[in-house]
Order: sequence, then C-alpha cells, then structure tokens
Amino acid sequence: MLSPISRNKYDRMMDSAETYEEWREAALRHDEFTGMESWKHKSASELYDNVAIETRLRELRNHRKKGDDHALLFTLNEGVHGNMGGMGNAKLYSKAMSGTKQLISDYVDEIADALVYLSGVDDDVIRFEEKLDFFHRASYCFGQSALMLSGGAQLGNFHMGVVKALIEMDLVPRVISGSSMGAVFAALLGVHTNEELVQYFEPENMMVAVRKEAGFIDRFFEKRGAIDVEYVEEAIDRFIPDVTFQEAFLRTGRHINISVAPYEMHQTTRLLNAITSPNVLIRSAVMASTAIPAVFPPVVLSARNKDGEAQPYLPSRKWVDGSVSDDLPAKRLARLYGVNHYIVSLTNPFALPFASDPSVQNSLLADTTKFAKSWIRELASFGHSVSYKYLKGWPKIGAAASHFHSLVSQNYTGDINIVADFAVIKPRHLLSYLTYDELLGLIRHGERATWPKIEAIRVCTKIARVLADILESTEERELSLAKRAIAANHVA
Repeated sequence: MLSPISRNKYDRMMDSAETYEEWREAALRHDEFTGMESWKHKSASELYDNVAIETRLRELRNHRKKGDDHALLFTLNEGVHGNMGGMGNAKLYSKAMSGTKQLISDYVDEIADALVYLSGVDDDVIRFEEKLDFFHRASYCFGQSALMLSGGAQLGNFHMGVVKALIEMDLVPRVISGSSMGAVFAALLGVHTNEELVQYFEPENMMVAVRKEAGFIDRFFEKRGAIDVEYVEEAIDRFIPDVTFQEAFLRTGRHINISVAPYEMHQTTRLLNAITSPNVLIRSAVMASTAIPAVFPPVVLSARNKDGEAQPYLPSRKWVDGSVSDDLPAKRLARLYGVNHYIVSLTNPFALPFASDPSVQNSLLADTTKFAKSWIRELASFGHSVSYKYLKGWPKIGAAASHFHSLVSQNYTGDINIVADFAVIKPRHLLSYLTYDELLGLIRHGERATWPKIEAIRVCTKIARVLADILESTEERELSLAKRAIAANHVA
C-alpha cells in the first residue's frame, strides 16, 4: 500500500518548486512512487488505439532505416494529424503528473524527425515542388494550436505567469487571442520578441519600467482603490508601442487577435488582427477590449491612413470589453488560421465557478458543474428573450440582460486548460490597484498552474511547430528560386 506520508512529500516538493525543472523532477518522482511511470511505458490502454500507432511507428522507422525516402513520404502522406488513434484524448495527459504514454511521445518524435529529414532530402531524389506541396498539405491537415487568454480584470495578471512559463519553454503558439485583460498580454506577445519578453516579464523589470513615470508607481502598487480609465490608458501607452496589427506581425510573426464587443445594439463582435484589420492601432484595440461596460467609457478604434497618420476607424461605432460576447473566439480562429487545438488560460470571474476540465468529465463535480451551467444558461436565455420583447423602453436593462446572456452562453474550455484559482485575489480587488506582492503572487500562480501542462503542450504541438518552421524555410527558398528565375529571364 502506498504511504500517504511519502506521497505528500512529493506534493510538497512540487508546491515549493521555484523553477519548472525543480517541479518536473518532483513530478517524475511522484509518478515513480504512484506507479504512473510504469503506466507511461505500458503502451496498451483503453484511452487510445495503441496498436495503430505502434504499426505506423514501425513503418516509419523501417523506411528511415532502409533509406527509402519515397516510401517514407508515401507513409506520411497517408495522414499526419494530431489525434491519430485517439492520442489527443485529454485523459491521456491527466493520468501522470508529467508526460503521457511513451509510445505517443516516441511516435510524435518520429513524425517530427521524419519531416525534418524529408525537408533536407536532395531535390534529385524528391523534387522540391513535391516536398513543398506535401508540407503545405500536411500543415493544412494537421492544423495549428492557439493560445487563448480570457478576460479577468486584475485576476488576468495570472496570464503573465502562463506566458512567462511558455516563453521559457519556447512553446508559445503563433496564433494568440486575448480579450479584456487577456488582450493586454496578447498585445505584448505580438509586439515583443521572445528575447525581450523573457526579461520583460520579470516582476523586478516591470517595476523599473513602471517607475519611468513619477507617481505612476504609487498608484500601480501601493494605493488601494478603484482603477480609473486614465490609469488603464496610461498603462497601455506605457507597455504597448504605437503600432498596427500588420506592423506587429512583421516584427514577431505572431498572429495576435483582440476581441471587442459592440456598444450599440444590432452590431456584432469584431476580432481584430492583421488579416481583418491590418491598419488598426493595437493600443486602441486593447483600450476597447478592456472597456468594462458601466465601468469604463466605450472606445472608438483608431487606425493609420495611407499617409501613416492616426484617424478614427469606423468612427460611428464604439466598442467595449471583448470578453462580454467572445472571450475565447475558437470558431473564428479556426476559420482564419486553421486552428484545431486550443490552449486556454482562463481567468474570467464569471466562468471560473463553472469551468470544468474535459479530462475529468465523469466525476461528480464535473457532472454537477455541467448541470449548473445548463441551468444558468437557460435562465439567462429566458431573461434575454423577456428583456428583448418587453423592456425595449429600458435599453440599459436590455443591454445588461444581453451581456449576461452572452457571458454565460460561451464555451470557456479548450483542449488544454490552465485555470486560475479565484481564491488568490479577493473579488473586491478585481478592479483595484494591486500591491507588488499581489502582482508577484498572480505571476507565480500562473507559472505553477502552467507547469503541469507543459509536457502535454510540448507533445500536442510539436508536429505543428516543426511543420511551421519547415514551411517558413521552404517558402523562403521558393521565393529565392523565383527571384533567380526572374533575374535569369531579364538577362536572357
């Protein structure tokens, strides 16, 4: 029988870890003690089709060993996707403290290695055009991962720890969305490189950045009181450069998306990015997305005109907090970027009480949560329909009912969920200035909540990351070849 005292020892080691490396070492010891390390090395499980994966893994290894590049390409052409044999099942990544079935890790590594190998095969063996066509199709079929950062007022500083942990492991997806407070960190990811952000997200360095303006530090960290709109605007101007979505994309290569909700009736939510709104200034988008209804005034977006000057964008329209109607815009990201895998950092106070992890769907708590969510959604839907029919003379009440309906009817979970603990901040402080210790605590909480998800993120996103890197290099080569051909024609 396992000793609860020994098990608690490893739990305490994980709780007291100061770095991911320390946490993972404790987690692996925990897995050894509980038998989960043995579980990882036993391929068979009802949770996925291990036979199908073993068969494909054997084929890929045999082709590599024989040097049969065409057979390798043919086998990969049969299908490269993230849920082969059900290996994307969330429960497979919740059994052990760190990692999953070794067979899955080996299979993903073999696919990634094979893709890199084929990208370097001589063009005399496999034509460059054939390889490029394959990589495009493989990337399209496999899809992309996205990081979605929810709203959450000051609890949203939890995202800082999540992003910090992902940056340190080089696991930040290229597609990122943010709403409300999440929009702030999505914007930071869009305008700063990883090298800048590693230093930027250290609390001590944030203190230095904030101190650049006299008096701002007192309001940011010392005074307790309600945040005002001037503070929000000042903070956004301080931390986010005056650039457009297109300019940010050219700098970092990240597709950042910011949700804004309409202030007026009969308008729809917008997802702002370098595709739909390339000339919109990110500062104005973040300002709009953080404009909590009834707390901060609605915002008119700004954009650069053809002369590079700032001017109103859709001047007759005003926008508010994006989390009200599209906190986690999964469907839009799927349509725009082919995203089919979602990493969610959830801090929305309205969603946290009802957030459930898909990996534990059969638990009593999950079933109770599901029932509560259904009941509240039905209540909100009824209130929305009543207000729409009978309260047209009281537009503010109707708008409030509509916002509440939008909040509770959304889906707040993804494939991998990093969920904040509401207990780390008092509800009355959600719209108040934070102390330094409170900010530091939220960052650490975000990091620690991310560490148990790191290996799942690494395994589930590895093939997509490899394909993206290969496509970037092959497309550069394609462009170079095209330029040479044009130059040769001019000479001729």
